[in-house]
Amino acid sequence: MSDPKLEAVQESDIEEGIFKYVLIKVYGKQQADGTEPSKLIVRGYGDCQWHSDIYERASTSCQGLGLDTECLGGGRIEHNPSAKLIKVYGYSQGYGKADHAQTRDILLKTYKNYNIEISDEGY
Repeated sequence: MSDPKLEAVQESDIEEGIFKYVLIKVYGKQQADGTEPSKLIVRGYGDCQWHSDIYERASTSCQGLGLDTECLGGGRIEHNPSAKLIKVYGYSQGYGKADHAQTRDILLKTYKNYNIEISDEGY
């Protein structure tokens, strides 16, 4: 059984340009069998100066649905829609480095025809 509220949360929400991002684990309501469904989401916004600003925005949105969240790390994204290119790199000083491979996998669900590169270089 799945949690409809958890299912409703969009897996990726990123803007165009270069900006910070966070990888977040969202937890659904505990099921009758004791399991707690979860999913990973990616959020990145150019108007947020810090990774914590992005996490706070996403967390507040999820809490409004009755869902808990956990920030798993961050980094930077360069999103160029005209070139169908996304670069995922860097780290968050506050949350540590997100798993860029997981981030790429999540982004590929939304950006199927994109080339998505990952790197541990840069800040």
